[in-house]
Amino acid sequence: MVACIPIVLLIGLLYLSISTFGSDSLNGASQMALLVTSAVCAFIGMVFYKVEWKEFEDTIVRNVKGVASALIILLIIGALSGAWMISGVVPMLISYGMHLIHPSVFLASACVICIVVSVMTGSSWTTIATIGIALMGIGSAQGYEPGWTAGAIISGAYFGDKISPLSDTTVLAASVTKTPLFSHLRYMQITTVPSIVITLIIFVIAGLSGGVADNSQVEAISSVLDSTFHVTPWLLVVPVLTGVLIAKRVSSIVTLFLSTAMAVVAAVIFQPDIIAALVPGSDKPMFEGIVTMLTSSTALSTGNEMVDSLVATRGMAGMMNTVWLILCAMCFGGAMTAGGMLQSITTMFLHHMRNTFSMVTGTVCSGLFLNLTTADQYISVILTGNMFRKVYEEKGYESRLLSRTTEDAVTVTSVLIPWNSCGLTQSTVLNVSTLTYLPYCFFNLLSPLMSIIVAAIGYRIYYHSRRPAE
Repeated sequence: MVACIPIVLLIGLLYLSISTFGSDSLNGASQMALLVTSAVCAFIGMVFYKVEWKEFEDTIVRNVKGVASALIILLIIGALSGAWMISGVVPMLISYGMHLIHPSVFLASACVICIVVSVMTGSSWTTIATIGIALMGIGSAQGYEPGWTAGAIISGAYFGDKISPLSDTTVLAASVTKTPLFSHLRYMQITTVPSIVITLIIFVIAGLSGGVADNSQVEAISSVLDSTFHVTPWLLVVPVLTGVLIAKRVSSIVTLFLSTAMAVVAAVIFQPDIIAALVPGSDKPMFEGIVTMLTSSTALSTGNEMVDSLVATRGMAGMMNTVWLILCAMCFGGAMTAGGMLQSITTMFLHHMRNTFSMVTGTVCSGLFLNLTTADQYISVILTGNMFRKVYEEKGYESRLLSRTTEDAVTVTSVLIPWNSCGLTQSTVLNVSTLTYLPYCFFNLLSPLMSIIVAAIGYRIYYHSRRPAE
């Protein structure tokens, strides 16, 4: 029971923070809740578990080191979103997309587009930060609620991330469980394909039955974008070359950086007046405007309130609260791990694993619990794989059952948790709160359930020996 104290305290403090500050809780209240709970974890660990303070420090440092690249990606995404918007790349994609994608099939189309891009990139983050932002604008212009559009984007991006051999989480889940990568990828199709098919059916039905904007509104928004930005097919060079980098399997950080640099060049060539307008009265409008575009919030007055909101950006500075929150979340996860409380809580799942259904259900519940407590999908994947690998071996199951269940439980649900690094990142990038898009991320909600259903019916469950593990 002692090990549950930090969890209860964190939930209470987060509830108090959100109920008091609302959406502004990310400006410091939630971070303080995580740090206070981390301190309580350290106190309990030192007093009840006799853990030395040095162990807490070392574990927290390892946790922060593990997300260092993610933090860099997050900052570059902030710069990229500003550059892609001010350069006219996103407005161009929105303008063309509103005419090419029929409103009735927009949600399903957005999901499929994100699947393709995510498979190519191996990264849901890169997909959401690039094409996802453009699709949010198209969805808004066509009259869809932000939650529906974000749900379609996230569902497609995370499905593509899961089935891509370039995905770091996919490679991590396979390596932690000692499963050959392509064996893991093939085995995941059993649960992921039905989940995404159901998801697409829901989006098709929603698109056909839902109310969308009339053509006059779409034309009005398109007209404002065309009059504000220099919309030209030449801007397609930026996303096309970004796609080439993706196809060449260039790392996410390098791809995002080069894509940002190309967008800056495009902004200088095609949107010099807009850059200068960002810093009126400046002696060096081009240089200062570019720096502002990449690092700070920008707002353009187009005469259309919806378009003004659409083209507003936050730059790298807009990501700082998320970076701050992720660092605090890593402190909490490290304190829980070092103090032994995490291990104490998760061992309770092991007592109920007697057959395939209970094994998979226990793993799913444990993965979800780790996502909630460690606030990071990478840590959750590693801990889930390490905790259950020997148990699965002793029961006679092939490792790919564990690797698939780990992905179904951890990778796709991390984005649904407001204080998880993935949930924080995607809600910040898309500018839609986690709880707003959560009900519409059908693939992410269905995946853990599908994993349990497949285990319950015993479909294609493999063992090391002929004797069933039941």
